[in-house]
Amino acid sequence: MPTPPKGSNPSRHLRPRNQHTPDKLGPPHLDQPPNKHPILAFFTGNAHGYVRSVLFNYWKEKDAEIQAFECLPRNRNYTKLMGDNKFCLCPSGYEVASPRIVEAIVVGCVPMIIGDHYSLSFSNVLDWSKFSLIITSDKIPEIKKILKVILTETYLRMQKRVKQVQRHFVINRPTKPYDMLHMIFHSLWLRPINVRLPS
Repeated sequence: MPTPPKGSNPSRHLRPRNQHTPDKLGPPHLDQPPNKHPILAFFTGNAHGYVRSVLFNYWKEKDAEIQAFECLPRNRNYTKLMGDNKFCLCPSGYEVASPRIVEAIVVGCVPMIIGDHYSLSFSNVLDWSKFSLIITSDKIPEIKKILKVILTETYLRMQKRVKQVQRHFVINRPTKPYDMLHMIFHSLWLRPINVRLPS
């Protein structure tokens, strides 16, 4: 066996045998039963973009059932709070997409997607109307009214479907069938490819 160069430390390049590598990346699956979601709806985030400004104008710290915070109180846990809600508000901001939609699904919260002309991931495969609510920005003042008229049976059916699609929004290591990586490749495969042949 060759002798390592003087002054080198080969052991620092080796992974310890007892080091654990997580097989799932992202927020934890809380998987709370439907009766453990005591809050009607929740959002916390920066007030960037028109939609969020309107949301805060109507709902920021004004209603116990529609909890909207620009800055989450220090004694509140973000992931647990999402898991305690029936519906998680996912307003669009400056970015093309919001990670809150995925976070809501992973913790078992029905996402309420708020935006104008919003393009949803994997919409060529998944029917988002089955497990989420989608409203435009002009409906923001009516959020509570919209949620209050949803029957318990309808909510339970949507929440069950959220749990069914969770596997499509999780990155596994190594990858597993129908996880997020598979869904991305499948969406790319379904896209029409324009190839111009040389004349």
